[in-house]
Amino acid sequence: MVWWSARVECLSALSRRRREGVLPDHAEHKARAILSTLSEEWSEVQPSDFVRQRAERLLMIHPLRAADAFQLAAALVWAQETPQGLDFVCLDQNLCAAAYKQGFHVLP
Repeated sequence: MVWWSARVECLSALSRRRREGVLPDHAEHKARAILSTLSEEWSEVQPSDFVRQRAERLLMIHPLRAADAFQLAAALVWAQETPQGLDFVCLDQNLCAAAYKQGFHVLP
């Protein structure tokens, strides 16, 4: 399960890393192919007023960027506000900390 904008956010990160010279062109192409395959199989939490309201509340208690608040809000909505025992995969330090404080098991 992923937030509706996850694919765009991943593509943004890949493009940024390529422009920075950290990710070679061939590695970016491979990562895009993997992302394409994964996105064909995952389910998405769609935008809604409920997700937006949950994200707004999260911004009041955690130091998150807007996109990260939406991701965490979507996960909480999917988990029906009961994230205990559920995994949350993320590489952003602030988002990981917020997800952990909300009760998710954070990976990696």
